Amino acid sequence: MRSRKSTVTIQDVAREAGVSVSTVSRVLNKKDYIAVDTYEKVQQVIDELGYTSSLAARSMRSYKTNNVGLLIGDLKNPFAVEVMKGVDRAIGDFGYELIIHTTGKDITDLGIGWERRHVAQLNGSLTDGIIVVTPTTTNLPSAFPLVTIDPHVEESSFPSIISTNRAGALSVMEYLISLGHHRIGFIGGRPDLQSAIRRQQGYEDGLRQANISLVPDLIQSGDYGRKTGAECTRKLLSLPNPPTAIFAANDHSAIGAMEAAAEAGLRIPEDLSLVGFDNIPETAFTQPPMTTVNQSIEELGYMAAKILVDLIEGKSLESKIFKVPTELVIRKSCRAL
Repeated sequence: MRSRKSTVTIQDVAREAGVSVSTVSRVLNKKDYIAVDTYEKVQQVIDELGYTSSLAARSMRSYKTNNVGLLIGDLKNPFAVEVMKGVDRAIGDFGYELIIHTTGKDITDLGIGWERRHVAQLNGSLTDGIIVVTPTTTNLPSAFPLVTIDPHVEESSFPSIISTNRAGALSVMEYLISLGHHRIGFIGGRPDLQSAIRRQQGYEDGLRQANISLVPDLIQSGDYGRKTGAECTRKLLSLPNPPTAIFAANDHSAIGAMEAAAEAGLRIPEDLSLVGFDNIPETAFTQPPMTTVNQSIEELGYMAAKILVDLIEGKSLESKIFKVPTELVIRKSCRAL
């Protein structure tokens, strides 16, 4: 499978922007006598659709930058850092250089589809291909190779790298239930991502397999954020019959849960068992060290870069979906009832 080629025309841009083809041409050629608001509107459509003129496209196709792009929301997020390590290691192995584009903002503050403009600007001009981490949209315009990590939907137009999220979550539930926990709270992740959907499926399937009734009050909608993880934990702990264990859909949320439990005067694991998901380095150093699911985040980045380089070099892929296995890492944040 090869990367999808763009079929966006100048007529498409004009139609989307509600202007004439000649107006689009004047914007492309930076001619005078164009109202500022018209110019900005046309330029926004050009960026969103990923349009390039035929002359520019021919020029870009004949020019190789030897750069790989990485589009990622916030480098302060531990998940992002681990992905970047894997990409960095891969480009060193394959002889490419890396350009990183980040907003410096939490992904939940960026809005839907923020990646579209940046993909259009970077791909094919500054880079030969691009990796987009946890995209907020399926509409990613590109005439050049593009790979996503933890995509918006399972069926993507681009090759995607994901973990075995449901299996990892199911292993958490089997472990907690084996310790005697039947009232298990769940803090979800970003609901638009397949990873969050699959992890909740694993939570629910674990209860079902053990013939434990699903209690809606024990499920809190999260966003993979530390602050939200703490807020969800406070809600769970305020229930008339609070959970004896909490499974957070990622480690960042679990660390927030740990903080909220401490605020409530609860000890982990004596008063509350806690499990995360990701195995970011911080989890080995929390007090106590946190049980979590290792999804080999660095390997996600490495595999994404390898697949992208294969596409850049014209190689065919056997699949569009590539999965990295997960594994439960048992530390000291859980106890038997």
